[in-house]
Amino acid sequence: MMSESPLLGRGRGEAPVPQSLTIAFVALLALVVIITLIGLFTARKPPITLQGQVEATEIRISGKLLGRIDSFLVKEGDAVRRGDTLVVINSPIVEAQYRKTEALHRATQEENRKVDRGTRRQVVESAYQVWQAAKSQAELAVKTYERIHTLYTDSVVPRQRYDEAEAAMLSARATERSAYEQYRLAQEGLQREDREASRNMVEAAASSVAEMQALLVDGRLTAPADGQIAGIYPKRGELVAPGAPIMTLVTLDDSYVVFNVREDLMPHFRMGKRFALSVPALARHDVPMTVYYISPLGSFATWQSTKQVGSYDMRTFEIRLRPDTPMEGLRPGMTAIIELEIDN
Repeated sequence: MMSESPLLGRGRGEAPVPQSLTIAFVALLALVVIITLIGLFTARKPPITLQGQVEATEIRISGKLLGRIDSFLVKEGDAVRRGDTLVVINSPIVEAQYRKTEALHRATQEENRKVDRGTRRQVVESAYQVWQAAKSQAELAVKTYERIHTLYTDSVVPRQRYDEAEAAMLSARATERSAYEQYRLAQEGLQREDREASRNMVEAAASSVAEMQALLVDGRLTAPADGQIAGIYPKRGELVAPGAPIMTLVTLDDSYVVFNVREDLMPHFRMGKRFALSVPALARHDVPMTVYYISPLGSFATWQSTKQVGSYDMRTFEIRLRPDTPMEGLRPGMTAIIELEIDN
């Protein structure tokens, strides 16, 4: 019996599939897969470049003294240390007021010492003598009244003379008591309230002197921190008012970078997140910085949508990053860049 041919399983009249066609199909399928994978990788969004700017804390130097610029001890661009004298202001008016308050202070001190010493010895002695005289007059008036009273009892003198003697005695006694009180007042000096008022006047005058001294000290303005002089506004000899800015001090040790970020990118920023920034001015591309401040800007910075379906207005946020370590050469005005990877 003859064996069955391998071709007997195919339908009658069907031809075998060529091997080259199968290979071509597999190759085409592989090509489609490769193209698809390449498309997936190349279809990823390119990174978004965010540009920010380096800034630093600025301190405006101003004084409390009305006067003219006497001299500048620094120039723009100079590096200064905390406590260095920057400018000298001359104010003849304040100096005159200081001398006036000093004189008033000395006068109140002398007046207070006089009050503490009490009434002068001569005044006390005079009051004593007046009392003694009044006392003698009162004693004489009493003796006179006693004699007149005896005579009146014996009907020697009239009633009118007796009444006059009695009135003179009472008046002399009142005068003697008044003189005695004046003598006691001279001994005791001024009252406690008067002494307290005198001491308060001394303290008020001393406060005025201290105020003038503080103003005169403010005539020599010093640097409140280490930094660099960024700008000087008035010229030597110009009049400056209290509180008017004279110069600006930039604290380079407190530099930071500011970015204005649209609201839809905020998921990529959070407090404490670290980024590697590029600073072209320093030829650095890996400067580590950390987010320490996030705050929305005003309505003027709102990004307006085109009112298409699904779109909405988005606000802008200010993001600040501070270098993880102090950077030599980092200065305000330099550009800083973040490459933000955005997934599909």
